[in-house]
Amino acid sequence: MSNIPETGRTPRVQIRLVIIQVLVFSLLLTLAGRLWYLQIRNGEEYTDEAKSNHVQRVVSPAVRGSILDARGVPLADNETRLVVSASRTELMKMKDDGEAVLTRLAGVLGMKPKDVMDKVRLCDSETPQPCWNGSPYQPIPVTDEATTQQALKIREQAEDFPGITAEPTAVRRYPAPGKARTSQVLGYLSPVTDEEIQKAKDSASPFLRSDQVGRSGLERSYDKELRGNAGVTSYEVDKLGRVMGQTEADPGVPGSHLVTSIDARVQAVAEYELDQAMKTARKETDKITGRPYKADAGAVVVMESRTGRVVAMASQPDYDPNAWVGGISGKDYAKLTGKNSNYPLLNRAIQGQAAPGSIFKVVSASAAVRGGHPFDDRYNCSSSYSIGGRSFANFESKGHGPITLGDALKFSCNTVFYALGHQEWRRDGGIKPNKNAKDWFYRTAHDFGLGAETGIDLPNEVKGRIPDRQWKKDFWEANKDAWCKEGKKGGTYVEQIAYESCLEGNQLKAYDSVNFAIGQGDILVTPIQMATAYAAISNGGTLYDPTVGKAVVSPDGKRIEEIKPESHGKLPVDAATIEDLDKGLRSVVEPGGTAAWRFGGWPQDKIPMRAKTGTAQVYGKQTTSWFATYTDDYTVVMTISQAGTGSGASGPAVRNIYDAMYGLDKEGNQDLKRALLPEPQKTLPKISPDGSIEAPEVRPYVPPKPKDAEQVLAGPPARRD
Repeated sequence: MSNIPETGRTPRVQIRLVIIQVLVFSLLLTLAGRLWYLQIRNGEEYTDEAKSNHVQRVVSPAVRGSILDARGVPLADNETRLVVSASRTELMKMKDDGEAVLTRLAGVLGMKPKDVMDKVRLCDSETPQPCWNGSPYQPIPVTDEATTQQALKIREQAEDFPGITAEPTAVRRYPAPGKARTSQVLGYLSPVTDEEIQKAKDSASPFLRSDQVGRSGLERSYDKELRGNAGVTSYEVDKLGRVMGQTEADPGVPGSHLVTSIDARVQAVAEYELDQAMKTARKETDKITGRPYKADAGAVVVMESRTGRVVAMASQPDYDPNAWVGGISGKDYAKLTGKNSNYPLLNRAIQGQAAPGSIFKVVSASAAVRGGHPFDDRYNCSSSYSIGGRSFANFESKGHGPITLGDALKFSCNTVFYALGHQEWRRDGGIKPNKNAKDWFYRTAHDFGLGAETGIDLPNEVKGRIPDRQWKKDFWEANKDAWCKEGKKGGTYVEQIAYESCLEGNQLKAYDSVNFAIGQGDILVTPIQMATAYAAISNGGTLYDPTVGKAVVSPDGKRIEEIKPESHGKLPVDAATIEDLDKGLRSVVEPGGTAAWRFGGWPQDKIPMRAKTGTAQVYGKQTTSWFATYTDDYTVVMTISQAGTGSGASGPAVRNIYDAMYGLDKEGNQDLKRALLPEPQKTLPKISPDGSIEAPEVRPYVPPKPKDAEQVLAGPPARRD
């Protein structure tokens, strides 16, 4: 037991407590001082540093869906390429705006420095192609054809190439199976612009700066379905660019596939035959001008008659859509858009407008019936028809005497339709129309779907023109000042026309209606419009919206959205008149008809063929060739500008397309093993459990040998309209 008194411990305990209290207060003061230093003294500095820590989004572009033909053959898909890109943002931070880096890059890639610099400059109204019309904050592709060695050199010597990347990327590819380019139907891609990003900001499918968007064709019409959703991963990084952590990740979704009604094999035949028909026409001499035909443009449409689905659509001149992949060169851009290019970007099947000539006579025959002229009555097919001292001659000035409307189609008799058009014009009051004027010819043209879009699922379709009374008034109001200024009584032909138009351009004259009745004058139609109309005659009267898309298939193949055929109207005549039209068109390919010489040996008893030839005159140009045909299954319409007559220029090509589809030789013998598409494709291509679509091989089209391609004449042609 200790002998230390109790009172001896108290001072020591108190001292210890005081020391502890001092330490605690010192720590509190130190902490308070530090907090003051951080938050008050240097608070603004640390706030600025904290702000420099930000979230960086890394975008992984979605793989764009493929565009497939009806059997699953890729018309547009993707392939992995080594893409070299330049960051304009990084280049602009350099003193020379990155000129030295781009010059070194050009040396590695084997390109001219100017070409590289042109590719990374921004597009504006004064900057010619090539240039970048996408976002300036997005990496700009310089080439998508880099070799492995070039990519390795850029990556290994990164210090020499700041702002330059080289990495494998999925790039659009247009493989042209069987040499079928399908260019205007497919369209092409280009980078999204800042303006488009802003417009789509609040939409259900906003754009990212890395997106490529469709600019024409199916790539544009089905862009939303094909594009998918890009993957976006967000990282928190400090001011030095060091990753501090991942905040969120969206893996994205690949684009869906588009199955079309196009058959790549038939498409290849259509493209080849159209091209050959134009080349052949250029070897022929125009008897009117004494010069070879120019045959400068053309189009052909192959359509399922009962659904409106497009099996093939070709337009000449065409182009290679691969030219747009990775950015188009200035040379290629000039070829596609220059004054001497003849504008191959135009899809003349839906954008080419011309007077239809005699293939319009199915409309006129229908209008006559609606006006009270029986189909089987007799109408005088004279060699010419006169109006007010002006004579309108029949083609080749040949008459056939009294004939039915069916025979008028068979012989393509102009004077029958001249007279009918003139009679209806007079009945409606002539230049001073009655209040209840029926205008059957113009009304029937509208009811056949002419002068309006067909509704095809391709962008930028044109309406054509039906020059009725209202159009005449509107056109006169828009042009009368110029006509009055340029017109001169008794002057040149153009001056005299301007003079007359100035005074009376708002009046629907007799010769307007007479010309309209045979598909001439101011009327304009497109091949897709005429294909839709003839298909309606074939199927019993239904005007279908033409469609190229057949189904949208999700990337995993589990969701299929079929695109059903839809109708936009009915022909304005009864079933009996449609049957009469059908019989008349059938006689066109039989002995004595204007197309008989092109269908010699055709198995008419097994595969009934109907046709109408057309030769349209255009002021200042050579005649336009039209050929409209259909079977129970298909409708084929071809037109070639400045190529001569319908059956003469377009006839052989159309016959060859049918022969290839049905597997026929020139004697009419059918071999189903050789037939490409003897009946329309009804089923969708087979989709594997992993979502891939099986695609059969497409062999290039082998045209008939010259001796086999000779047409067997069914007697001498009475006329080759």
